[in-house]
Amino acid sequence: MPHVHRESLISHLQLNAQFTNFMLEDFIHFIQKENLFQPEDKILIAVSGGIDSVVLAKLFSLAKFNFGIAHVNFSLRGEESLADEVFVKKFAKTLKVDYHSIVFDTKAFAEKEKISTQMAARLLRYNWFEEIRQQAGYQYIATAHHQMDSAETVLINLTRGSGLAGFHGIPVKNGHIIRPMLFANQEQIFDFVVEKHLAWREDSSNESTKYQRNFIRHEIMPKFQELNSTFDETLAQTSERIRDIEAWIQEEYAMWQESNIKSDTANNLFVQLNVKSAREKVMQQRWLQSLAFNGDQIAQITNHPADKVGKIFESPLYTLNIDRNQWVLSPKDQSEYKPILVQEEDEIIDLGSQELHIYVEEKTADFKVPTEANIACLDADSLTFPLEIRKTQEGDWFCPLGMNSKKLISDFLTDKKVALNIKKTTLLMLSKGSVAWIVGHRIDNRFKVSDKTETVMIFELKSKS
Repeated sequence: MPHVHRESLISHLQLNAQFTNFMLEDFIHFIQKENLFQPEDKILIAVSGGIDSVVLAKLFSLAKFNFGIAHVNFSLRGEESLADEVFVKKFAKTLKVDYHSIVFDTKAFAEKEKISTQMAARLLRYNWFEEIRQQAGYQYIATAHHQMDSAETVLINLTRGSGLAGFHGIPVKNGHIIRPMLFANQEQIFDFVVEKHLAWREDSSNESTKYQRNFIRHEIMPKFQELNSTFDETLAQTSERIRDIEAWIQEEYAMWQESNIKSDTANNLFVQLNVKSAREKVMQQRWLQSLAFNGDQIAQITNHPADKVGKIFESPLYTLNIDRNQWVLSPKDQSEYKPILVQEEDEIIDLGSQELHIYVEEKTADFKVPTEANIACLDADSLTFPLEIRKTQEGDWFCPLGMNSKKLISDFLTDKKVALNIKKTTLLMLSKGSVAWIVGHRIDNRFKVSDKTETVMIFELKSKS
């Protein structure tokens, strides 16, 4: 990518922005200094709804950069997660930018892969961000990490023994990931929010010290700040010096990847095993870590005799097979943790052991709503496509047919004496985030066929023949 000239960025800002402020100028200067992107590039911003990501999106908007917003609902905080999603969607509309969102069953992924929910959320979101980046033509993905985040990451890495790479904190640029707010401290962020009268969503889980990062944030960092009130900035300066060394290693790493890693049309990866050297081993370890293999696995893989083939290793993202003079890695399918999308023109949806058949009928005077639990008749005008089909999650609720009050879906299924293992696999159909049908059980009162209904959308659950 050509060098980003400060003059081009500043002129871009002066031409398009109504006004500037110190935070915005620092933001522009940091992008220029770190050569993050060109003014005309299209950037995908990860927005959770929290204060940091809201500020990042606002800075992009004020600078008149070309960007879109991506939001992930990890289904970890019930109604709070749904409210975050609604907030970010409205925020994107206010900024008049493209909006992308997805819901993940994060707990199921974490349980299956035997990893923490934090690690599961990280893997799911970055994989999805990269999918959107490629599909929608974004050049980079921007996250809202700032100086305090980077300082906390250094301390976390120290506890994990992550080597030299851990001392540079959060990298400013890593492939297609950029962090344009690493110049900012918390005080600057709060001042900007006050000045611009910005609203944001507070994540209640941020206060829980059961998570490692929160423990460091609330218990450890204040102790360091008693010794040095600008500890986060001091650590950021130290990390910057280390980044110069890491940049050289990164260049070596990029050359190693280009020479040794190949892929096929199915996204399988093939790693050529060369004569082992200290350099080769370091590069292999770094690459395996990027694919979410843990320390013990990486040691076993890199020390495994190349002539003993057939050994299998699993990470949450890949299955690795030690083959003849190479590693063969196949990507894991994560589609089961994503909702199934139903488009308006769809006629049959594959649900594994069952199929969902979709019909549309005009409502006539003699139309009768079927009473079978496997059939849902919904007012077509009340539905917003694409619909989503996913498993039930904690905090899900609906208004049962015939009622105008909320009921937790877990309570509804309990009242129906649905067995626990079946509860976990029960599917919901959602329209614009609201439950329209507990598939195979009950529809939501808000989507029922009424006297005003003109067109009926019929969903019929059938066993595969």
